[in-house]
Amino acid sequence: MTSSISGISKHKKLPKLLRIHWKKSSVSNRLNFTMNADETPNCQLNIDKQYNHPKDFYSTLLKKCENSKKRITLASLYLGTGPLEKDLVESMKKAVISTNGNIEINILLDYMRGSRGKINSRMMLKPLLEDDNDGPDNCKIYLYHTPKLRGVLKSVMPNRFNELIGLQHMKIYIFDDSLIISGANLSNDYFTNRQDRYLLIEDCKDLCDFYSKLIKRVAEFSFRLLPDDTTVFENKISQHPLTSSLEQFRCSAQEKIQSLYLEELNKSKKQLHENSRNDTWVFPLIQMGQLGIRYDSDITLNLLKNAQPGSLLRLATSYFNLTSDYSNALLKNCQASCELLTAHPTANGFFKAKGVAGGIPAAYTKLEKSFFKKIEKLGLENRIQLREFIRSDWTYHAKGLWYTLPHEKKPSLTLIGSSNFGYRSVERDLETQIVVVTKNKTLQDNLENEYMRLYKRSKPVDKQTLHQPDRIVPAWVRATTTLFRYFF
Repeated sequence: MTSSISGISKHKKLPKLLRIHWKKSSVSNRLNFTMNADETPNCQLNIDKQYNHPKDFYSTLLKKCENSKKRITLASLYLGTGPLEKDLVESMKKAVISTNGNIEINILLDYMRGSRGKINSRMMLKPLLEDDNDGPDNCKIYLYHTPKLRGVLKSVMPNRFNELIGLQHMKIYIFDDSLIISGANLSNDYFTNRQDRYLLIEDCKDLCDFYSKLIKRVAEFSFRLLPDDTTVFENKISQHPLTSSLEQFRCSAQEKIQSLYLEELNKSKKQLHENSRNDTWVFPLIQMGQLGIRYDSDITLNLLKNAQPGSLLRLATSYFNLTSDYSNALLKNCQASCELLTAHPTANGFFKAKGVAGGIPAAYTKLEKSFFKKIEKLGLENRIQLREFIRSDWTYHAKGLWYTLPHEKKPSLTLIGSSNFGYRSVERDLETQIVVVTKNKTLQDNLENEYMRLYKRSKPVDKQTLHQPDRIVPAWVRATTTLFRYFF
């Protein structure tokens, strides 16, 4: 630890999240793991503590918003429409007032999800755009619209279903020089009884700058929300997401993101050989499959393929729909013992949903059964175990990866962010997660405890589990899952 860690005492009253103190640098050769430091921007960290609960996530958001002085930058799928979300907007309004309008607020949501229903995210955020004494330009709200939902397809696809085509799915919450990365959206369930993961990194100006720039780059090819609830494309790139050639738009948007990523990568390379006493590193990853950006899936696949004999790899996803590449890597290349954790049907967010959506938990059961059959066929029951999170009155949304090296008992690496490791995460949505690599014993203990809290609320899956009467997959779900697995 460096002496700068003492500065964290001022944060003691914050709720219980995984809390990290940042120091900018790059990877050293002291940790040998299955990714190349030249492949992604990287930095070193100092750690403080770890905790985790939805209510802590929410109360931290409120406090961070109220106390922000320079910037608030939020990227989420959507903002909910209840009283908790209203209070969150009010906390941002307080920050505007307390800073005399000198704070910069940037919010990025998904266009279709943020516009769903008469009362929606756009309406909830309207108070931030009102033309009062603070002026409207201290707050900018952008809505990312997938370029693949256009023309006739957009006109015929109903609400909810149009979200299958592609979404803004990143979950990044920045307050001055502190950042929360998570898989949680900004809505009531995620603040109360929907289990997720949350990583709070304190005093990380460089990382916050990187993610702020990333969100602003995405905003350049998104629609800006105006005070009258209309939207405008500001032409910051020459190609329009809905009217230009799909390929031309993809190339323009891709260049915006890749140029930023390469800028940060070059900064990191300059410091690769610096000496440092820090023992924890972070690597931000981006996935935007529709734009041809695949840093996250490339690194993730490399990790899965190269997991060593004697190691332990634990992967969690709220929606069990692994891509063929990930599935084959686990079954054929990975040599680690594996635990795969997902939601029990009753902990799936679509459990008892109305209409077609009510069949989604059964669809994931079918995919789980298919994967389990592959495990049996290859005789891998002793190496790969499936587990399902189940907790009364709770739903499950946690995702990520914990990797424990051979001859060690605690994780040395974790992935945390928005990716579910499925087809839409890789091919359709905008995603980000970070790799945290550590040999800090306190953080390793905390990561182990984090996983074990999830593990203790899960049950093992075997052939008998998947053949219970309540796990029978309806015929119509069986018929459609093969096709629609590429959309969820």
